[in-house]
Amino acid sequence: MQNTIAIVKKEFRGYFNTPLAYVFLVAFLIITQWLVMRSYFLREQADLRPFFNLIPIVFILFIPAITMRLWAEEKKLGTIETLMTSPVTDAQVIMGKFLGGWFFLILAILLTFALPIVVLATVKEGIGVDQGPIIGGYLGLVLLGGAYMSIGLFASSLWDSQIAAWIVGSSICFLLYMIGDPFGLFALPQALVPLFQYLSLSQHFENIARGVIDFSDIIYYFSVIFFFLFLNSCLIKRRS
Repeated sequence: MQNTIAIVKKEFRGYFNTPLAYVFLVAFLIITQWLVMRSYFLREQADLRPFFNLIPIVFILFIPAITMRLWAEEKKLGTIETLMTSPVTDAQVIMGKFLGGWFFLILAILLTFALPIVVLATVKEGIGVDQGPIIGGYLGLVLLGGAYMSIGLFASSLWDSQIAAWIVGSSICFLLYMIGDPFGLFALPQALVPLFQYLSLSQHFENIARGVIDFSDIIYYFSVIFFFLFLNSCLIKRRS
């Protein structure tokens, strides 16, 4: 456990040792809050539905960008051999890298706290705000972000090139998010539709974002996280 915690701290601090963290946080906050707030006052609805519709798409591009260096940089610099021969297990290294990135992402999500404050401050007198979808939406973003993070970490272990890792990670995230889209399901045999809906990251996120926190949706996200971390472990063992 101590080894994992040490790696988590190292990876989390590593983001702030380069301009990457600051560029990501500033760009993430500017893009999301500007796109949401420019339409919020026109809609005259006290909710964050546009925000929770937008962020999963933004994550597809942003999260692989913050995970692409986690393994690719180690391999490019040749430090992966030193890391993997140190007195830590593969599982501790993988979990440390994953949690370090996940905590950084959670920090980015928490920095959007101004949005729910604006909703509560601008709601008209006598009109209540349904806080269930807001709480569920933020929980869904954390879980969805964790799934994207595990996919990005897996993609980073495939390549020495960070750009290649970003492209592959973004492509996998996009595929798993969009396979439940009605446009894509329209062309499938009816018997396969429930399967693709269940496998879709978007379907489970939409359930949680409505404020309906079903234990099966939470299990699904942790299953996705475990699956891609397991694939990551298999690749690292093969390299070793």
